[in-house]
Amino acid sequence: MLKRWLLIGAGTFFFGMAILGVFVPLLPSTPFVLLAAACYVRSSETLYQKLQSNRWTGPAIRNFHEGKGMPRRAKITTVCILWSSLIISAVFVDLFWVRMILLMVGVGVSLFVWKKIPQSRP
Repeated sequence: MLKRWLLIGAGTFFFGMAILGVFVPLLPSTPFVLLAAACYVRSSETLYQKLQSNRWTGPAIRNFHEGKGMPRRAKITTVCILWSSLIISAVFVDLFWVRMILLMVGVGVSLFVWKKIPQSRP
């Protein structure tokens, strides 16, 4: 019983982080949605079904289960928002080393988003 409530609490926390990730640059939403789904599937079928049937979170969960990646439109949107926020941040920071870190983060995240990750076969 305690394990169930801890998992529900963790799932709710991760879902809250996913919502926050919509508004905070560089805080990814999808991994938090998947973590919330993993917690809910082990603790509350009702909460898991609500998460899976939601029009915003459901596709991420289904794509994960089916081994699909991000849709092209989501990748384009992600990279555009990423670089916009990094450029704005770089404009307001006068430290060269901070700008270099922003550049490295941007390149690293962009490469990760566009990389095709091979699917393992069972």
